[in-house]
Amino acid sequence: MERSFQRNVGALDEIFAFTDRFSSSHGLGPALRYSVDLIVEELFTNLVKHNSGGGPSIHIRVSIEGDRMVVELTDENVDPWDPSQAPEVALDRLIDNRRAGGLGLRLVRAMADELRYDCRERRMTVTAVKKLMH
Repeated sequence: MERSFQRNVGALDEIFAFTDRFSSSHGLGPALRYSVDLIVEELFTNLVKHNSGGGPSIHIRVSIEGDRMVVELTDENVDPWDPSQAPEVALDRLIDNRRAGGLGLRLVRAMADELRYDCRERRMTVTAVKKLMH
């Protein structure tokens, strides 16, 4: 299942309805739905915030591949940025003594079983994989 969404955090309600339809049609449980929604929200929001030169929409594709749910977010006309290379947040420091940001990506890394990035010819795709729970 795939669809494009406006490059705007206001599109999140539509995105959640989209992922909910997919999850319902595949009988996915609430824990997996929660994880996927959180992952999608963080990655989509990061694309909107950090890829300011991107196209008017971001394409999202969700699928089941074997025992895994795969979520791909694709953004056009962007500079390369690899979220998997973003520095870890120093949680052992007081908030005033660490750089701003990064907590959302830390959460995505913890919740996703796999996080991949690909950028070619100004087209970025971030793929998050989550194992299905039986």
